[in-house]
Amino acid sequence: MSEQSEIESIKKKILSTGIRVGTAVKTKFMVPFITKASPEGLYLIDLDITVDRIQTAAKFISREKSQDVIVCSGREYANTPIEKFCELTGTVKKLGRFMPGTLTNPSLPYYIEPKLVLISDPQVDEQAITEATNAGIPVIGIANTDNITSKVDLVIPANNRGRKALATTYWLLAREILIQKGELKEGEQIKYEIDDFETKIKEEEIE
Repeated sequence: MSEQSEIESIKKKILSTGIRVGTAVKTKFMVPFITKASPEGLYLIDLDITVDRIQTAAKFISREKSQDVIVCSGREYANTPIEKFCELTGTVKKLGRFMPGTLTNPSLPYYIEPKLVLISDPQVDEQAITEATNAGIPVIGIANTDNITSKVDLVIPANNRGRKALATTYWLLAREILIQKGELKEGEQIKYEIDDFETKIKEEEIE
């Protein structure tokens, strides 16, 4: 299978996951990534750009030592995607509240010095972005149509609210990193499917 047809088959596979369905709001930062609005009034993200940006992000991530890349999210739906992503890529997860001073205060016991920060939502993960910016650490961010991305160095435009969409974005990124590192061949199956990356809702949360 050629690389181009491989990309096309991946696009078909992910179209139904809601990865390109944004919100009813668009910021000036996200306008370049939007194709049109859906009949329901939701802005739709250009899937070609998303796939392209994932490939670019994978290049940056795979150039660093895995332990020098931290993946943050204060959003619960991102927990399972990030756990699986970090397991496959060897990167370091930072879930839940981002403790102030993590990247900027060397006297703290939890202070770390990563070379790259990956965040799931510029709004939710604002603390991580601010500290990374102050410490001169590049930030890659998954951003929805209503996000402000002025401090994000590389934007991956995607639905960062939906469970399935977040799972898909992290799955695609993990797969691409493994390909870039030569640990996975084009067309080869990755260890987990998109469903394995998805945060499951507990019964009591549904009621």
